[in-house]
Amino acid sequence: MSAAEQALASSDAVPLSLRGPAPTRVVAGYGFWLFLLSDIIIFAALFAAYAVLSGETAGGPTAADLFDKKHVLIETACLLASSVTCGFGSLAVQSGNRNSTYFWMAVTFVLGVTFLSLEVSEFSHMLGMGAGPSRSAFLSGFFTLVGTHGLHVTIGLCWLIVMLLQVATLGFQPMVSRRFYCFGLFWHALDIVWIGVFTIVYLGAHL
Repeated sequence: MSAAEQALASSDAVPLSLRGPAPTRVVAGYGFWLFLLSDIIIFAALFAAYAVLSGETAGGPTAADLFDKKHVLIETACLLASSVTCGFGSLAVQSGNRNSTYFWMAVTFVLGVTFLSLEVSEFSHMLGMGAGPSRSAFLSGFFTLVGTHGLHVTIGLCWLIVMLLQVATLGFQPMVSRRFYCFGLFWHALDIVWIGVFTIVYLGAHL
């Protein structure tokens, strides 16, 4: 076999997605950033819808009547703290420290579950008061926006469980490290979206 044929055969053995001058990690990160941008567009539309509908209470309870500032502050503290622990976990992945990865990602998971539990309790309280999404356009916009964010957090927690199982079975292979990198981007993006929710929805209700 000639040198040209050998080169062609070796290139065929490499998947098309892995060919090119950029490292695989860069290509994966770029692709995931594109996904995050599409997700941000969805949230931007939900924020715009909420801004338009926030005053349409149909004679029902307003945001100031429903939102508990202390409850929301605890929610926010949990989610922001989880972003910090996720960052420490990502550093542990880069250094190949399995025990530190388990510890920091487990703390991230607990904080995420706490955040979701507080959000579910808030929704349950509002539904018990008869302030469900069908009560007014304002509540429809609220439940859609905050519920969509909560759904993303739930997906992130499920993803985190899968990633920890991959560390346990596969170790810190490049594929696993890349996926943890994408998970970190996803989790931090959710924190940024929540800051918008906290500012526009909850703080805006008391201005």
